[in-house]
Amino acid sequence: MASLHISISAEPIFYLGELGFTSSMLVSLLTTIFLSVVAYIFYQKRSTNSKFVLFIQALVESLYGFVQSIAPHKAREFFPLFGSIFFFVVFASWAGLLPGFETIWVNNGRTFVPLLRGGTADLNITLGTAIVAVFMVQVFGYRSLGMKYFKKFINFSNPINFFVGFLELISEFAKIMSFSFRLFGNIFAGEVLLAVIAFLLPIFGPLPFIGLEIFVGFIQALVFATLTLVFVNIATSDSH
Repeated sequence: MASLHISISAEPIFYLGELGFTSSMLVSLLTTIFLSVVAYIFYQKRSTNSKFVLFIQALVESLYGFVQSIAPHKAREFFPLFGSIFFFVVFASWAGLLPGFETIWVNNGRTFVPLLRGGTADLNITLGTAIVAVFMVQVFGYRSLGMKYFKKFINFSNPINFFVGFLELISEFAKIMSFSFRLFGNIFAGEVLLAVIAFLLPIFGPLPFIGLEIFVGFIQALVFATLTLVFVNIATSDSH
């Protein structure tokens, strides 16, 4: 009987010196290329009324309306960040549900490892995405308020404000941890569940759980992008 392979960390599929290029990095790269190609095709055909263009327009307009409900006066400014994070996370999460993931093995020169793994099922990818999201919060805050924005972190006017600023600084790092571990935990747990079910009940057993994981991937992407949007909106508000 074939053994069940579960690894909490993504395994390198090849090495560049001592630096390993992992299966989740490959999937994240392919996801980025896929989204770039879709965006390019849409841009080239935007003047037509094809079903592809109408579908993308309806999807983008729905997301834009959602952004407007949270940041009505700055939706145009915030939407590119929100949309980029949402689409990357959702497709990197859904990728792990495709046939062949975790079942196609390659020799990385040291051992045999799975070629493909869901992008967000790797803590390194979710941590990198979280760092980008929190970094952009600081960028938008600075662009909107200038150096005044950083006074919430560094304020020597009195001991209370200094302590509050220290807590604010800690909270920014806490956001990175919260973003990355929440996304990684949910997606990785789902992939482990599917692997176990497929091992015990092949063919038809995993089908209900695949539908559940599609929903989970969508919700996690929406939560990640929405929290980023909320934090950006708060950072650019003069009343925070």
